[in-house]
Amino acid sequence: MSVVFEGEKVRPQGGVVVGDDGSGSAGRAVLYARDEAARRGVDLHVVRAWTITTAARPADARPGYAPAMRELETATREAETARVAELFGADPGVAVHVHVPNGPAAQNLIEASATADVVVVGSRGLGGFATLVLGSVADQVIRHAQGPVVVVRP
Repeated sequence: MSVVFEGEKVRPQGGVVVGDDGSGSAGRAVLYARDEAARRGVDLHVVRAWTITTAARPADARPGYAPAMRELETATREAETARVAELFGADPGVAVHVHVPNGPAAQNLIEASATADVVVVGSRGLGGFATLVLGSVADQVIRHAQGPVVVVRP
């Protein structure tokens, strides 16, 4: 599988953008987005936004060690690449770009919506209120996106 890594800002020139936080709901959204990108004949942009508290920890980080921002970014990129490979297998059927910007997921997806063809989100992520029908990131994206948004439900 070929994956292209992009810089901090997610500003695709068209294509399908999907947010991934590692949850089952996000996994379904990523698979839907891949199929949508294939139908449209465009690239897929998988966004795994992170903050210090949500980043993947480096495998060699000892307890009590505070990894540098670059180490957190690298660990998050590696974790997301492995997840994409697990979800898609050897051939995703579309060009895949993995973005790991530092910052809030909703903000990054909303900014990407300005230049994407469509943004895809799962209905629920890893947030704390399981009784809500729509998670906070999905809610913010559908309210503030500058283009079409698809919410993938279970």
